[in-house]
Amino acid sequence: MTRFALTIEYDGRPFMGWQRQDHGPSVQQAIETAVERMTGETVAVHAAGRTDAGVHAMAMRAHLELERDLTPFRLMEGLNALLRPDPVAILACGIVPDDWHARFSCIGRAYEYRIVNRRAPLTWEAGLAWRVPAPLDVAAMHEAAQILVGRHDFTTFRSVHCQSESPVKTLDRLDVAREGEGVTIFAEARSFLHHQVRSMVGCLALVGQRKWSAGDLAAALAARDRAALGFNAPPDGLYFVRARYP
Repeated sequence: MTRFALTIEYDGRPFMGWQRQDHGPSVQQAIETAVERMTGETVAVHAAGRTDAGVHAMAMRAHLELERDLTPFRLMEGLNALLRPDPVAILACGIVPDDWHARFSCIGRAYEYRIVNRRAPLTWEAGLAWRVPAPLDVAAMHEAAQILVGRHDFTTFRSVHCQSESPVKTLDRLDVAREGEGVTIFAEARSFLHHQVRSMVGCLALVGQRKWSAGDLAAALAARDRAALGFNAPPDGLYFVRARYP
């Protein structure tokens, strides 16, 4: 058996998320089906993260094992041909040691959230960003975001469906920046809770619209109660951008 590591880009709009689902298409299913069509082998593709419905990836890392003797280039080219017309692309493929695991070997994950701050509706970016029509104070958002950096109980920012054993996570970085009408929130940690990034972004948007103060954000964090959450941002603007390994 040979273990291959993949770097994957995908548009999450047509999918129910990364993980295989009984009630709709998933990115995992699309890749596993393409592998079976190419090799005749039934495989499980394990990813560094499990993105939700409508969430995108610029560089998701994943791995699979094959008995068939293939070069990484041949596997990558074959999968890209068979994945069409699904909006999924294998950007890179390589052979890794048998003990390398896309999820369990990962020591850092990074997400980017994209907001378009304008009154006009989105056209080609619809589904690829969150439009916020009210003006956003990005400096206030970035300053408030630093309250969330560090080790905290993030229960307030955790989905009720989260399967993580503990709500305590260490957020390494949370930056907010503007370029023109685009506002980007960058979050980095070893791991995240289900909906954590979207929940943090939603609350930061309230700060940016001056509906919340930094103190309100701190109080929401301290409450350790999902009912204290201000807003959960939509999936449209969320991208998995990097997985880090030793």
